[in-house]
This record gives sequence, C-alpha cells and structure tokens, in this order.
Amino acid sequence: MTDKSENRSWTCAIEPGMTVLDIVSKYSATQDVFKRWDARAGACICCNALFESLETVAEKYNLDLSALVHDLKKAAGNYKESG
Repeated sequence: MTDKSENRSWTCAIEPGMTVLDIVSKYSATQDVFKRWDARAGACICCNALFESLETVAEKYNLDLSALVHDLKKAAGNYKESG
C-alpha cells in the first residue's frame, strides 16, 4: 500500500484574507519572509501592519500579493509546485 498523503493539499493554507499576526503565529518561518519583503515595502511589515490582512498590506505598500503569498506558503511548507 502506498502513502498518498504527499499528494493531498493542505487544509490550513495561507490566504490573502489572513492577517500578518495569524500567519506568523501559525508559521514562525514566515517571519523571515516578511523581513525580506520589508525592503520592498519600505517599512517593517510586522511592526506596522501586524493586524492587517495580506490584501491590505499589499495594497498599502504596493506589493505583488500573489508573489508574497507564494513566498509565505513556501516558507510555511504548504505550497506545492505545479508541474
């Protein structure tokens, strides 16, 4: 019998509606991603937008939301490359 668990998608994926606090609380590895994105934002995201959703953060700091979510999911270990 083969274990098919690797092919299952994660149920608790990072979504654009989640707040920065929700994400760093559940997935501590994402703190490094936010630190890397601080330069693009021109501000400390965790310092200034902790209670805001990723959608709001992307709009406020003119960031690429899909790229940010992608990086966060990779860091959290719940992103599966397609292909």
